Amino acid sequence: MKIATTMEYAATPEEVFAVLTDQAFQEAKCAATAAIRYTATIKESGGGAVITTERILPADDLPDFAKNMVGETLKVVETQTWGAASADGSRTGTVEMAVSGVPVALNGKLALAPGGPGSIEHLDSELKAKIPLIGGKIEKAAAKPIEEAIAIEASTVKEWLAR
Repeated sequence: MKIATTMEYAATPEEVFAVLTDQAFQEAKCAATAAIRYTATIKESGGGAVITTERILPADDLPDFAKNMVGETLKVVETQTWGAASADGSRTGTVEMAVSGVPVALNGKLALAPGGPGSIEHLDSELKAKIPLIGGKIEKAAAKPIEEAIAIEASTVKEWLAR
């Protein structure tokens, strides 16, 4: 299942990237997504960065068939790998997200570039649940909370930029 979105920020790509690679921002993002527990690490790499978050989330809102597979909570690990900036501040990256113990994963491409009110971040990803017969149902159930988490992250970025 395709998950794609574009987020606009009233800041330069450099300012947005500075927020994305701020430890306190990553922790605030995890807390805003109702994580029960979380960790966030940021490693600079060749002008870019690798951002990894691990969240323990309640499974309350999942349909019963999905909840039976994951239990009361689910562990979600997300890794964003960003490359170095181009001359105009734009950069590209990848995102990987996996749910521990369940063959569900999201893989995609990220782009941050000048545009809109200052910069535009674009996510183009594919969510896959490799479970015979019910994979499509799992993808549909997982898509909504993933899209909500993306919206929460964008809102949190905007809050941090307004500081």
